[in-house]
Amino acid sequence: MQQNEFYTVDIPQRNQQNQPNQQSWQTQPQAQNMQMSGQQIQNQQQMQYQQYQQYAQYPLYPQGPQNMPTPGQPKKDKGGKYFWCGLATGLVSALLITSSVYLVNRLQALADAKNSATGGSIADSRDDAGNGSDTAITSDMIAKMELIEEIIDTYYYQEDIDRQILEEGAYEGMVAALGDPYSEYYSAEELNALYEESMGVYYGIGAYVTLDTVTGYAKISGVIAGTPAEEADLRADDIIYKVDGEDTYGLALNEVTALIKGEEGTYVNLTLVRDGEEIEKEVVRRKVEAPTVNSEMYDNGIAYIQITEFDTVTEDQFAEALAVARETGMEGLILDLRANPGGNLSSVVNIAKMLLPEGLIVYTEDRDGNRDEYYCDGSREIEVPMVVLVDGNSASASEILAGAIKDYGVGTLLGTTTFGKGIVQRPVEMSDGSAVKLTISSYYTPNGTNIHGIGIEPDVVVEFDGDRYYSDEEYDNQLEAAKELLLEMIDE
Repeated sequence: MQQNEFYTVDIPQRNQQNQPNQQSWQTQPQAQNMQMSGQQIQNQQQMQYQQYQQYAQYPLYPQGPQNMPTPGQPKKDKGGKYFWCGLATGLVSALLITSSVYLVNRLQALADAKNSATGGSIADSRDDAGNGSDTAITSDMIAKMELIEEIIDTYYYQEDIDRQILEEGAYEGMVAALGDPYSEYYSAEELNALYEESMGVYYGIGAYVTLDTVTGYAKISGVIAGTPAEEADLRADDIIYKVDGEDTYGLALNEVTALIKGEEGTYVNLTLVRDGEEIEKEVVRRKVEAPTVNSEMYDNGIAYIQITEFDTVTEDQFAEALAVARETGMEGLILDLRANPGGNLSSVVNIAKMLLPEGLIVYTEDRDGNRDEYYCDGSREIEVPMVVLVDGNSASASEILAGAIKDYGVGTLLGTTTFGKGIVQRPVEMSDGSAVKLTISSYYTPNGTNIHGIGIEPDVVVEFDGDRYYSDEEYDNQLEAAKELLLEMIDE
């Protein structure tokens, strides 16, 4: 007999018509024996064994069944050959049956013990929890998770199993089941790394990474000057296909960045997709001190301020850059939000207060219709013409600022349509240091526009010329167009 005729293990099984087995995930004997006790199973198997013994002798008669002895007729066994062969066959069969019965009883006892530990049978626990219950953490689920762990212990081919990874994976899976690419679970270590990065210092390659919701892969949204990413010629919109050979499809953003980061001096191999072609890049990891604000003064009193991300340090860095520009004789401002993936809501609101007139900056609204509104007193409104550079990688917090500037008409947006992320996330910390980052609300521009999935259309459309920018010429056609437009606005 085949072993699977006696029992099924705790994994989903299908019958011959490929219909789901309703009891598929409990440890159980074969379907027709599910309601039998261990003793009943053993009795039935002994009966099958007796029937099997009668027919097991058939192979000893190669001439066919007509040569088998009839009941009551002595067999002709010269020298006892058939007797000893039959005895050996019987002993092997008995051993197989005894082992199978023991295994069935052992697995059934395991299932009963787990059911008892959770307050009854799986069916009972399901009834206790109630159909359509508002909680996913039922005794049914707990029993199943324990059973899955037991299966892994029993059947997984490797012995060294990290229990902590299994536990963290369960938490990650629950949040991932929401189907929201922006909601994530963070372990205590991952949360600490996130906070360190928000302070502007981390160990990595110096590239901004965001999620490409179209492909399901992460992508480079920007590169920090003077970092390994720039030295390796990584570019905005490079799709991160693999990290050290591991496919990144479907991974959360923090999982991809965790693969890229590492100890200083080590290397990471990136498989990128650029313009439909795969390219390989080996990039060294170094300490990256990422200033989130870069500034410069051009001719004719044109000040240039770039915000690469809205982190904790960004507010002070922007205030300093703006003050220096004013002291240097700023006649007009180019605010560069290209490749800015967003960041902290509080940071962008405080920066908006340095530019906007009195009024609403942004408001958020949760699923129950509760609104949080953020206002500006107008005491530090920008006093010179302003052009804001945006592109398809300007997202979230950068869209809050760009949207408010456009609604109030205090600046002209130039470039291409922004990313279109009009939702807000908040990390909720737990006592063990871990956290769940969840999408908690949608945000709206002062005019009541939600740009999620749509983006913000610029006032002046200028497509980026990547060929000229990444050539020896390093010509930024969007920036040059902004300078020309700003000069016209200054002269008016």
